[in-house]
Amino acid sequence: MYSEKVMDHFSNPRNVGEIENPDGVGEVGNASCGDIMKIFLKVENDVITDVKFKTFGCGAAIAPSSMVTEMAIGKTIEEALALSNQAVAEALDGLPAQKMHFSNLAADSLHEAIKNYRATHP
Repeated sequence: MYSEKVMDHFSNPRNVGEIENPDGVGEVGNASCGDIMKIFLKVENDVITDVKFKTFGCGAAIAPSSMVTEMAIGKTIEEALALSNQAVAEALDGLPAQKMHFSNLAADSLHEAIKNYRATHP
């Protein structure tokens, strides 16, 4: 049902936690399933230098959160904004159709953190 990459990012999630004094924070949730994702960013010279996440949810929520943090580190703000829900799912070698909305939550929480960064660092 799940790819090896999904299982790896679920079993061994990367970048879990919180950043003290983050430059941006984004949180999204899906009330219908109860999953909530929160992403914290550190940015230097318009480049994301650190990303951490906290996710309340199942493995299909944790794996995309882990993957999106891996994909965002080292990218400029503009490059990170271009990371799509589909790109997250593809990086995980796909998710079952009924679980695809979790890749949306991961990319959306990253985008919300970037919006927060831009609002607080004009």
